[in-house]
Formats: sequence, C-alpha cells, structure tokens
Amino acid sequence: MTAPRTLVLTGASGYIGRHLHRRFTEDGWTVRTIGRSPRGRGAAAVDAAWDDDLTPVLDGADALVNLAGRSVSCRYTKRTADEILRSRTETTKRLGLALAACASPPPVWLNASTGTIYRDARDRPQTEAAGELGTGFSVAVARAWEQELFDAPVDEARIRRVALRTSIVMGPGGALNPMVNLARMGFGGRQGDGGQMLSWIHIEDVHRAVRHLIDRPDLSGPVNLASPHPVTNREFMALTRARFGGLGTRLGLPLPAWSLEAGARIIRTEAELVLKSRWVAPEKLLAGGFAFRFPHAAWALDDIAAQTPSGLLPVHLG
Repeated sequence: MTAPRTLVLTGASGYIGRHLHRRFTEDGWTVRTIGRSPRGRGAAAVDAAWDDDLTPVLDGADALVNLAGRSVSCRYTKRTADEILRSRTETTKRLGLALAACASPPPVWLNASTGTIYRDARDRPQTEAAGELGTGFSVAVARAWEQELFDAPVDEARIRRVALRTSIVMGPGGALNPMVNLARMGFGGRQGDGGQMLSWIHIEDVHRAVRHLIDRPDLSGPVNLASPHPVTNREFMALTRARFGGLGTRLGLPLPAWSLEAGARIIRTEAELVLKSRWVAPEKLLAGGFAFRFPHAAWALDDIAAQTPSGLLPVHLG
C-alpha cells in the first residue's frame, strides 16, 4: 500500500488555505500546518509555530504551499502597509532558511503571489512570458515577495520553486461577498466605467491547479492562476445580479469612481481592489495541459449559487 503524500501548508486559516487543507485531506494527503502559536488566543492548533524550528515539519514532505500573509482588504496606512509587506516577505524568508537546513526537503515549493503584480491592462492580457509589471504599493509588495522566494538559499536541483500569481478567487463567501451585497442593495451596476478587466479563478480550480503544479516537475517560476476567460467589471456585475440579486435587482445602479473612493474610506479598504484592470492569462497552465473545470464566469457563479440554495453566502474572514 502506497504511503500518503505529505503537504506542508501555511496560511491554513485563510479562505484559500481552509479549502486546500480540506481538499488535500480528502485526496488522502497528510497535511502539516505552520502558523501562529497554538498558545495564542483563538489560534488554531498547528504543527509548528513561526518561531519554532521549522525543519522537522518540512523534512520529508512532498510539497510546501506557502499562503501566509496579512489580508490586503484594509486601508493602506503605514502600519498596515508594513504588516502586509512583512507578513509576506519575512515568512517566505523564514521558510527558505528552514528548507536549506533540511536533509530531505520537499521537492517543490509553491509560494503565494498575486496577479496584481502586472500593470493596469485593458489592451492585452498579461502572460508570464510577456506580461509587464506595474507600479505602486501592491506591485512593490508582490515583487519583494517573489524576490524572497527566488533568492532563497536553497538548492535549485533539489527544490523547484513556483510563484502563484493568483487572480481574484471566487467561491462561497470570500471575495464574492461584497459584489453580492452590492447587488442586493440595488448597487450592482458597473463600478467605475465598468470596462476594467476582472481576472478570476474558481476556488476548486485553485486546488486543482496546485495539484497539477505539484505533479509537473517541468513547471517552475511565476505561474498565473486565472481563468482563461476574464470578463469586464460590467459583465461580472450583471452575472452576479442575475444569480444573487434577488427580486427587483435586474438593473443595478452604477457606482462611479468617486463614490468608490469615498465608500472605500468608510469601510476601510482601497478602491484599487475594484478599479484596477486585471487582465491575467494562464499561459503556462494551458501549455502544461491543465483543463479548467470552471473556465467561464457564468459556470463558476452557477456552481457557487447551487452551493448556497438560500441565496445567502457565508462570510469568511482571513
């Protein structure tokens, strides 16, 4: 009988992390987690805390997936900006040092990154090979995050490294909730001019893509996790209204850019999360033979709606 494969997962308390933990466990993997100390108030039990020696947890594992990082859904003050940056770069650096000390390190290290690393794009999709990096705080964080991954002092012949440039993840709860709430309140029209591209990926395709990348030793470097069929903000809001808006919300009031800027200040987030045009193409995944289960936004939203027959999406924080 084949022994179960072992995954080391960080960020397991977040939205994506919880899904990966559950799905890899269902796949028969043993999942070890690194996180905050189990002695901390409200912290879930983990196999190692960040201030522990991480080598015993990593040694002998088949794969490492690092999702650790503070949520970006907040106002970018000096304090939160520092937390966003440090929570990504310091954990990645910590893992690199621990992997270098392993006698039998996991052969593949998948580290979270973001599709926001690319410029605001409306003219053409951004691929791993030809995409142009953008400017600003979010891009600077993404570049520093990836630099820690690829500068880590590990043996390239023993550990393959992949930066997961993930687009907006859609599933029950999570990033979809604000869109649904706007639709229910009658504000489910276009945001800004509505022409900005929205690259997205279904949460289940995140799990399937991670499995695919673990099992494909020829794939390394930055990899875009995004559906091959992005939509405009206007199109996405129309699809959302049709499935979650309820009676009387077939038409949604638009939200101009100035109102989004003002509203973002009230709910303590950044309007950039909605207004930036993210057009990310999964060139490496498609070339590597990956088949999306949910390539179209309508299919993804139909699946999410079917999982929430009451029409109410659970709220997940993390």
